[in-house]
Amino acid sequence: MDLSEAVFREVGLSRNESADLVESVLKHISDALVAGESVKISSFGTFGIRDKSARIGRNPKTGEEAPITPRRVLTFRPSHLMKDRVAKGNKG
Repeated sequence: MDLSEAVFREVGLSRNESADLVESVLKHISDALVAGESVKISSFGTFGIRDKSARIGRNPKTGEEAPITPRRVLTFRPSHLMKDRVAKGNKG
């Protein structure tokens, strides 16, 4: 909602058009990730999928061992520009 509101204010589309645009972009990103592709957004970062194999984990409360099944996880690697902005606290 915040992102579509920002598009509404900055770009000048209607609220509905802004929401539709944001939803469309997010759908394209998620579809690419589901297909196993990485998604690079310039000056922001890269989203990707990583396959993790099965392993034995441990319950931190009880110390009991438990199997962890293989799975796919979403990863994000911020760009150097994003890292610098966050470190400096710049909103701009």
